[in-house]
Amino acid sequence: MTAFEEKSRSTRYRGAVISVDEVSLRTPAGGSVSREIVRHMGAVVVVPYDEGHVYLIRQFRAATGGYLLELPAGKRDVAGEPPEVTAVRECVEEVGFEPGRVEKIHEFWNSPGFCDELTLLFVAEKLQARARDPQGAEEQDAEIVRLATDQAFSMVAGGEIVDAKTIIGLYGLERWLRRSARASGNDEPVHV
Repeated sequence: MTAFEEKSRSTRYRGAVISVDEVSLRTPAGGSVSREIVRHMGAVVVVPYDEGHVYLIRQFRAATGGYLLELPAGKRDVAGEPPEVTAVRECVEEVGFEPGRVEKIHEFWNSPGFCDELTLLFVAEKLQARARDPQGAEEQDAEIVRLATDQAFSMVAGGEIVDAKTIIGLYGLERWLRRSARASGNDEPVHV
């Protein structure tokens, strides 16, 4: 397959979190197309898991005009900071737990049709209670929600959890739990 080739790029907007580039591409057929691309520094999402339970936050999201139930997440906005450190930091800031162990289990493009944001997904274990350090008005207003994993999985299936990164994170946790059970010799199913 012949690749698309970038001919030119110019930044049309630069903000604190995103920028928007206009990109001109040569198509494999020899034509030209122009695309607007939202540039983002990337993010982490953390599944704080503790003995059959997960911790989420219910917070206001201006883009939706309402509250969403979400896993802790945050921008990779500290230059040179390893993503594992970002995951630990976000877990403390948002739900007040410092993980003793984090494991990257997946990564995904959030909306590759127009945005280059890449999110890294971590499971966090061995949680130690710490003082929350909420950043911004939404986090300060957020409610911490502890759910049994089966309940969280059911809330995804029932359409009660509608945040994409949280759905991906909980499905990732389910697979991680199945793999962990097989590795320990426990072949009992994870109930969904």
